[in-house]
Amino acid sequence: MDELVERVDAQDRALGPVSRRDAVREGWLHRVGVVVCRDGQGRYLVHRRARHLSRFPGHYELGVGGAAQVGESYEQAAGRELGEELGARAPVRLRFTFLNRTGLSPHWVGVCDAVLQETGVADPGEVAWHGGLTESELRQALQRWTFTPDSHETFARYLAHRADPALSRRRSP
Repeated sequence: MDELVERVDAQDRALGPVSRRDAVREGWLHRVGVVVCRDGQGRYLVHRRARHLSRFPGHYELGVGGAAQVGESYEQAAGRELGEELGARAPVRLRFTFLNRTGLSPHWVGVCDAVLQETGVADPGEVAWHGGLTESELRQALQRWTFTPDSHETFARYLAHRADPALSRRRSP
C-alpha cells in the first residue's frame, strides 16, 4: 500500500492527505524530512543508495530522509528514516526548510542535523554503502560522484545556515 503524505501549498500549509505516489505523479507539494549527520570528528555521513531502488538507484546522498507521513513533523520523518535506513538513533533538530523544485517532483524539505556516535546496521535494501567524509572530501565528492538532485542544494544551504545561525528555522524560497 502506498504511504499517505500531507499535500501542502507554496507556504507549506497543509491541504490534506494524499498518496505519495499521486503527489509525485501530479507534482503536488508535500513534505520531506532530511537529516544531515556528522560524527564526533565533524565528518559528514554520506551514503550510496541501493542499485535496485526506483528513485535515484546507485546515487550518493548527503542527507538521510524521506517523505513525512500525515501528521509527522520534519524532525519525526528524518529521525524515522535515520532508523529505518541506517539503524541509527540520534536526536534530530530542524535547522531550516526550503522549497525544492529538483528531483522527481517539487516538495518542501525540512533539513535537520544530528551528531551520530555510531551508525547501526544499514538496511541493504536501501543503502549500498555509507561512510564519513570531511568537508573538503565532501566538496570534492560532490564534483566527482553522482549525487541525488537534493544533495547539492541541501549542502550549500546547510553551510550557509551553519555560517549564519540567524538563518536557522527560516523558510527559504
